[in-house]
Amino acid sequence: MRPELMNGLTLAYLGDAIFDVYIREYLICDRHIAKVNDLQKTSVAYVSAVSQARFMKHAIEDHFLTEEEVRIYKRARNTKAHASSNKKTLTHNQSTGFEAIIGTLYLQHNIERLEEIVEYYKKYVESVKDMPKGK
Repeated sequence: MRPELMNGLTLAYLGDAIFDVYIREYLICDRHIAKVNDLQKTSVAYVSAVSQARFMKHAIEDHFLTEEEVRIYKRARNTKAHASSNKKTLTHNQSTGFEAIIGTLYLQHNIERLEEIVEYYKKYVESVKDMPKGK
């Protein structure tokens, strides 16, 4: 199935899983975190909707994303989903847009670009001191 024909939430569903694997591998293999409790606590700064939403604002302002990636982000971000408040909805939608980019790149077998984004994301999260401690 071609990603451009898929629902943004479906792309985000896949992207969430793919991104989670990249972050888990990074924390275990590169950061050498071995305890599951420590892995869970540390991963929150990387995989939370708040972190992903903040990253997207930064990546767009920094012109890091391609025009096509921004288009994917906006299409998925605007997909109808439910959350308990307007702030949570906005954050969730931005996170969904990020995950849709990851899912699209994965389905396109564009692993080089996917990994560039993951590396840029990790550097961004590690440079920000007030990333969330909980999901």
